[in-house]
Amino acid sequence: MAFDDSSPKSDGYQEKLVSVNRTAKVVKGGRVFGFAVLVVVGDGKGKVGFGRGKAREVPIAIQKAMEQAKKNMVYIPLSGSTIFHEITWNYGASKVFMKPASEGTGIIAGGAMRAVLEVLGVQNILAKSIGSTNPSNIVRATIGALTNIGTPDYVAAKRGKTVEEVMAG
Repeated sequence: MAFDDSSPKSDGYQEKLVSVNRTAKVVKGGRVFGFAVLVVVGDGKGKVGFGRGKAREVPIAIQKAMEQAKKNMVYIPLSGSTIFHEITWNYGASKVFMKPASEGTGIIAGGAMRAVLEVLGVQNILAKSIGSTNPSNIVRATIGALTNIGTPDYVAAKRGKTVEEVMAG
């Protein structure tokens, strides 16, 4: 349920509103409404972050979420327009599975995961969310999975081999 708010802003970041949740507090005079929003922000070149904002009005909540998302940005190394290898990651009851795809495939992912991948700059990927589809947990699981992808250089150094040996299998 991501809303397309991905117009590049003056700071060069793409922003997507993932979810808006309305809460009601019943008081003596009636109901008081509050809003909680989830936003993802990215530069389209490997940096992504997410933020949550709460306020009595949606625009203020969005502004708070954007500020938090920009503070929480992380760099994700990409292999061209896709990821380096398959990965599965859990967050709470949400589980995400991502697999690199060949050129021209596009982003095959749903909801909150698609929003994260679009602002990150990934153009070809196969992804599936399993279990809970809570947008907050899906976003956290997606970013968790992406931050734990090993580049060939990192994997080679960790195994004590050359990059060619790692890539050969």
